[in-house]
Amino acid sequence: MIKSAPFSASLIAALILCPLLATIWFAGGLGTLRASDLSAVRFTVLQAFASAALSILGAIPVARALHRRRFYGRAMLISLLGAPFLLPTIVATLGLIALFGRTGPINTAFSAIGLPEVNIYGVSGVILAHVFFNLPLATRMLLHGWASIPQEHHRLAASLGFDARDRFRHIETPMLKRVLPSAFLAIFLVCLTSFAVALTMGGGPRATTIELAIYQAFRFDFDIARAASLAVLQTVICIIAVSVALRFSRESGGTRGMLRPDTSLPVSKYDALVILAASLFLIAPLAMVFARGFLAIPELPPTIWRATGISVGIALASAMLTIAFALPLALAQRPWADAAGTLPMTASALVMGTGLFLIARPYVNPSSLALPVTLLTNATLATPFALRILAPEARNLRRDYDRLAMSLGIKGWAYLRLVALPRLRQPLGFCAGLSAAFSMGDLGVITLFSDGRTQTLPLALFQLMGAYRMEQAAAAACLLMGLTFALFVAFERIGHARTR
Repeated sequence: MIKSAPFSASLIAALILCPLLATIWFAGGLGTLRASDLSAVRFTVLQAFASAALSILGAIPVARALHRRRFYGRAMLISLLGAPFLLPTIVATLGLIALFGRTGPINTAFSAIGLPEVNIYGVSGVILAHVFFNLPLATRMLLHGWASIPQEHHRLAASLGFDARDRFRHIETPMLKRVLPSAFLAIFLVCLTSFAVALTMGGGPRATTIELAIYQAFRFDFDIARAASLAVLQTVICIIAVSVALRFSRESGGTRGMLRPDTSLPVSKYDALVILAASLFLIAPLAMVFARGFLAIPELPPTIWRATGISVGIALASAMLTIAFALPLALAQRPWADAAGTLPMTASALVMGTGLFLIARPYVNPSSLALPVTLLTNATLATPFALRILAPEARNLRRDYDRLAMSLGIKGWAYLRLVALPRLRQPLGFCAGLSAAFSMGDLGVITLFSDGRTQTLPLALFQLMGAYRMEQAAAAACLLMGLTFALFVAFERIGHARTR
């Protein structure tokens, strides 16, 4: 399995670089960017910066309150913080529209008391959606930072009579200075390549991202040169962001899982308010979608069920392919393997899809390759996440068992079957579930390749929203949300099952 790592690295590099080079080649070089394209670049960077900053600023009090206090349901709430990260983007946007839309409860209440309405579309909608997705991610990252503070620091603070302000200034602020840059850059990078959010809640000259500009240049104008220029520009921006993020990403030391002296105190009004507000912000949109569409699921048309079958099949295949890409790289424990696994972070589904479309176009009808290309793209872009999860466990595995395996002559597939798979079962299950969840909610490549007859469930849901069939859209969103979490939980349980 380790010997296959060069093949995996080469294949990933080809899937990332060849589409980009093909876009430039078929375009005959780079085209001239319009003023609207430069505006899209500016908006992309600014909204990513604003989304990351707001997510971080909101996550600091939430993570601090969750770390300081113990209450019934706390563990479940922390687990639910991972839900938006797994949630299909199109489902979340539908929930936010239902909550903050013109006829939603928020604007209805604001109108009743004479306040101005919230505009869910455009700049504010894009940033709001990104904060919804990334606030839980930032909170989880900061919770790890708070848990990394050594217990001795808290004991010393208690002996010196520090109050909450002193603790924050002398103990927690140094941790935040260490953790915040990497958390900010990770969220910034996610927001840079966001497509579905901009497609459903953005648009217009003031709220067009680079991804959306590439989609419009390719799908509507068929201006390949301009699409190529935008793709190169976005790749350069992503490379810079990834390079800075990797420089700041470092494992935090310290003791984890220890209780600090003030965690036994009852929940204060401030902490309770922060936790309640964050919980409502994350749960309310999903509850709106569920309440609106759950009972209508049996009434969905046959086309939705066909799209559901396609999405589940792609998600299962994507999970397996992601493992096939990431596991050899994790076991190789080489700098080039880590670099290959990080390379997809510099790309986007739309840039890959554009290049693969152009490569296939002279030989076959690209629409006939919609599903295989979607599968390849989803698996490739999920590989960096899987590698980050598998690499530390694989490092421990090789340290503990490689010498014994070599002395017994266990290598190749025997090593994989007898040593690696049984001991990496849990992280492999988590990686497979994560990849399947990402694939279920993808609305990127399929928008370029689909001819209207081949649909995934997110694309069918988007078309229902575009046709203003909101009841059926809510039902399809409930179905998509349920299947996404079901696949994630199923793979995670398989990973936790005991090896017989």
